[in-house]
Amino acid sequence: MVVLIWRDPWHPEGGGSELYVQQVSQRMRDAGRQVTWLTARYPGAAGDEVVDGIRYIRRGGHLTIYLWAAWLLVSGRLGRMTGGIDSVLEVQNGMPFLASWLTRHRVVVLVHHVHREQWSVVGPVLAKIGWFLESRVAVLANRGHRYLAVSDVTRRELSELGVRAGDIELAHNGLPPVPDYTPGRRSDDPTIAVLSRLVPHKQIDHVIRALPALAEEFPRVRLRVMGDGWWADELHRLTADLGLGHRVTFLGHVTDREKFEELNRAWVHVLPSIKEGWGLSIVEAGRAGTPSVAYASAGGVAEAILDGVTGLLAADEADLTARIAQLLRDPLLREELGNKACIRSGEFTWDAAASTAMAALDG
Repeated sequence: MVVLIWRDPWHPEGGGSELYVQQVSQRMRDAGRQVTWLTARYPGAAGDEVVDGIRYIRRGGHLTIYLWAAWLLVSGRLGRMTGGIDSVLEVQNGMPFLASWLTRHRVVVLVHHVHREQWSVVGPVLAKIGWFLESRVAVLANRGHRYLAVSDVTRRELSELGVRAGDIELAHNGLPPVPDYTPGRRSDDPTIAVLSRLVPHKQIDHVIRALPALAEEFPRVRLRVMGDGWWADELHRLTADLGLGHRVTFLGHVTDREKFEELNRAWVHVLPSIKEGWGLSIVEAGRAGTPSVAYASAGGVAEAILDGVTGLLAADEADLTARIAQLLRDPLLREELGNKACIRSGEFTWDAAASTAMAALDG
């Protein structure tokens, strides 16, 4: 099997999408399948290497990877490099690879979420081109091919674009491997955790801007941000401009153990993204017994969070601040939602996701 994906798990801008495909690929490898990723290259990355039995071929960059994929497929070179292609898993993160037009092999398209709201970050011209490719061209190219959607919201949005409902299989995210760590006590200070790539559409600025209002009721409130990205400098500047340097800690990339330790110490986890296919960090926070707050309109998070049961959903930025305050204020509610979030996190497994993916690839 060949995976077409624009980033690998170690890419500086990698996130939940790459983790999903990595977990599924590992289970396919364990089932005896040969798995090769074709993905973009980045500083320090080898052009061709095998890691844990999975081959990674890296070519081009953010955009040119799509041109490389087209050439390698059409020329047949990718088949020769991999010893033959039996199927293709195309990971469509907004921009499609259009593999179904480039190869005769079976193609399955994995979609985390439809990017309608996110195209604006690349500017008006590219946004129109990108949305046209995603909403029209890709739907036409993949007609009759199987899709994998990571949430029911994504499945419905694909259907609205014209993908036949019968061609879409639901394959939820699993719970990432939990490292061996000893759960500790919650922080003495009211602490908010954010686990995210630092890019505009994740809207981490909404949490930063909420701090002055929250500090009026919770003078010792703190925000700890895990993750990095090209928007980090803007968030640092916003923090400084608001005089919040003593309240906000940017931790950058953290290890899996540090991630769960931070989530375990936090009082609440916030995912203020404009759109998510699922919201993997919500399940991770739940595993640590920490409830989450996110936007009800942000796609799959409305499935990852059961509103009022495992976390709270907000209508807008002001409501996000209010929902965070509600959890910081009410220890019994935090405990109840956190306990239920922990129980629910165990319902999602990578084995189930991989089984669905393999069935789709086998036809």
